[in-house]
Amino acid sequence: MNKKNILIVGGGFGGVRSALDLCKNDAFRVTLVSNHETFRYYPSLYHTATGGRQSESSIPLKTVFKDKNINLVIANADKLDHESKRITTSHGAAYDYDFLILSLGVVTNYFNIKGLEEYSYGIKSLEEAENLKHHLHQQLLDKRQPDLNYVVIGGGPTGIELSGALVEYLRHIMKNHNLRSRKIHIDLIEAAPRLVSRMPETVSKRIAKHLKDMGIKLYLGQTVKGETADNLNVNGNLISSHTVVWTAGVVNNPFFQNNQFNISDHGKVSVDQYLQAAPDVFVIGDNANTPFSGLAQTAIYDADFVCQNLKRHSEGKMPKLYSPKEPISAIPAGEHWAAITWGKFQFYGWFGWALRMLADLVAFHDLEPWWSATEQWMSEFGEQEECPECGKHFNR
Repeated sequence: MNKKNILIVGGGFGGVRSALDLCKNDAFRVTLVSNHETFRYYPSLYHTATGGRQSESSIPLKTVFKDKNINLVIANADKLDHESKRITTSHGAAYDYDFLILSLGVVTNYFNIKGLEEYSYGIKSLEEAENLKHHLHQQLLDKRQPDLNYVVIGGGPTGIELSGALVEYLRHIMKNHNLRSRKIHIDLIEAAPRLVSRMPETVSKRIAKHLKDMGIKLYLGQTVKGETADNLNVNGNLISSHTVVWTAGVVNNPFFQNNQFNISDHGKVSVDQYLQAAPDVFVIGDNANTPFSGLAQTAIYDADFVCQNLKRHSEGKMPKLYSPKEPISAIPAGEHWAAITWGKFQFYGWFGWALRMLADLVAFHDLEPWWSATEQWMSEFGEQEECPECGKHFNR
């Protein structure tokens, strides 16, 4: 059999899901190119930043692909030659394809706000999450009291999750280091007039009320103008802080702009009814201009769709048309509380949190067998055993 070369670029949800599916088919020879050695489970990075184990948000790709017929390449995809159907990496290596699947994810965008990149923290990678955690501990150890204000910028899911988790985590740090209990000031800033503006207004209001009840101050309809080492400028007003976390801005991967893809007004790649951006080139997940782009469930859904059509092609069948599917939305906000939107239904509180935990288990199973997915999932209930600064062992 003349196998078709399937080249996948991106080691996130869409790319890994595609590779795991297509490698089972004898009609394909699968290569995956990723610029990271690990799969990063972004929905739990906020928890890693606030005391959770690293293992819950990071899985080595070699582990995911163990005993799988997948050629794993760790490199940055650099240039795409449509005519010769070839990807060249930044190391100069070239990989030919019959079909190309691009699922590169997004990159941080600071919108040219002065000082933000220099002074703010982030949680869009395991390294950023660990850096923030070290800072939270070190600041409390050095000053023996909380920062004047802990500021989170961005009223989307990540900003909400982090704000809610910070309240209990900072109290936990102070207690375990025998620091006198003090009031913790956490501010959440969002440029839009309400939180999670893509979701129903009733959901936004319930989340906002819950955060306020936790003591978190909301700045809605407020824009960040700049940051210095000591202050954050919000609409001309200064907020004193040495702990500002940027969760707001992302932009499509520069690979697409650099390789002359057609970019929509939303900054995403224009795709047709088969998720093709060019002949035999599929763009999925965060990179594609589809209605629910930007969510992990959408990346997995897109991957399944493309894989199904590639298998149909190998069998001489006509491809199916893409039909967007609205994903289930799950947003934790504090300990044992989450907001769930499932079609017309909405759930809040402990039941919402339980549904979110089950959703994580399913997501891990999308990438691993049940036994290892369950082990990975169980790590969400554990904490790091020592302070990253002083080495003191403690548990919650």
